[in-house]
Amino acid sequence: MTDTLPPCPACSSAYTYQVDALLNCPECGHEWAPGAAAEDVIRDSVGNPLADGDTVTVIKDLKLKGTSTVVKVGTKVRNIRLVDGDHDIDCKIPGVGQIGLKSQFVKRVAD
Repeated sequence: MTDTLPPCPACSSAYTYQVDALLNCPECGHEWAPGAAAEDVIRDSVGNPLADGDTVTVIKDLKLKGTSTVVKVGTKVRNIRLVDGDHDIDCKIPGVGQIGLKSQFVKRVAD
């Protein structure tokens, strides 16, 4: 009774394993539901799908590595761009500049 698991959709690793209802990849840390669509939808901290051009707000203070700058809670970020990688949002924050954010630290704002 051998049950073969699909390779990781993020890095194509064959070493996937199952924990409860999710499949996990030990190489890149990606988690996904079995039978999930091949295209990954990037979601904000509360589960709303994000798209290029959306406006989001930061939900916690974020210290920027290598600087003493902090992006404060409630900072509104306009015209985001979704990218692949560990930081899935590229954006420009006034007074800070071009940075990458993780979607788990933002919430979509209704326009």
